[in-house]
Amino acid sequence: MLYYAFVPLPDPEAVRLWQRALCEKLGLTGRILLSKDGINGTVGGEINAVKQYVKTTREHPAFRGLDVKWSEGGAADFPRLSIKVRDEIVSFGAPGELKVDENGVVGGGTHLGPEELHELVALKEEAGEDVVFFDGRNAFEAQIGKFRNAVVPDVATTHDFIRELDSGKYDELKDKPVVTYCTGGIRCEVLSSLMVNRGFKEVYQLDGGIVRYGEKYGDAGLWEGSLYVFDKRMHLEFTPEAKTIGRCARCEAETSKFENCSNPSCRTLTLYCADCAASPETMRCPEGCAV
Repeated sequence: MLYYAFVPLPDPEAVRLWQRALCEKLGLTGRILLSKDGINGTVGGEINAVKQYVKTTREHPAFRGLDVKWSEGGAADFPRLSIKVRDEIVSFGAPGELKVDENGVVGGGTHLGPEELHELVALKEEAGEDVVFFDGRNAFEAQIGKFRNAVVPDVATTHDFIRELDSGKYDELKDKPVVTYCTGGIRCEVLSSLMVNRGFKEVYQLDGGIVRYGEKYGDAGLWEGSLYVFDKRMHLEFTPEAKTIGRCARCEAETSKFENCSNPSCRTLTLYCADCAASPETMRCPEGCAV
């Protein structure tokens, strides 16, 4: 289960202590980040325990509007429980730029549900316009799945988005309808506001992210491929009909499986097919390790 809420938290440290006690009581593992701007988490465990966690967390006045996405998995998908207070619950490196009130992020993009996204695309097509899909994830995630014809910024970490947006690369998109998307919607809450602040005039964000879109349309819509997830599963498919768009870095065979480089001092995540992943020699960065 992954979830978030942008809401002012006067005392995030007190919330951290409460959340740790709650998760330990229920036997949950996962990662939770807190800041003065809200909560961002992904936890796993026995299904009734996770449901109790959601119910109890939503009883907190600040978290009544907690946005929750469910998926298969459990406590074993996470090695431990980590709950931390940070400057940001999504690390864009711009904590002073984000504005949050009791209704969420101030000045972000217009939220679109999956059906509304399709309506927007159809409406713009009738008017002779193209909707630009703008990937709000790290670039490597898009190697195995993305919206058709999406713009994939050259970012290795979320911090890189500020540099990318300020580079001028995407200035030609400032007068076009742009839909930002990410795994569960949280990164686009921040990204869309950063884009609005930089003069993008018509910015939307996919509400609930790829996860909610996949729940609605599976592989019969505008999404193609697998979804990268930050736990032991590494990726998931919405239906058995999912396309495999990833390619092995060694032999170009189809794959959706990321593996760590076999060089212990590198460990870069790279796409490898089963054959190339079977040997330490072929599971090395093809163009040499960056370390």
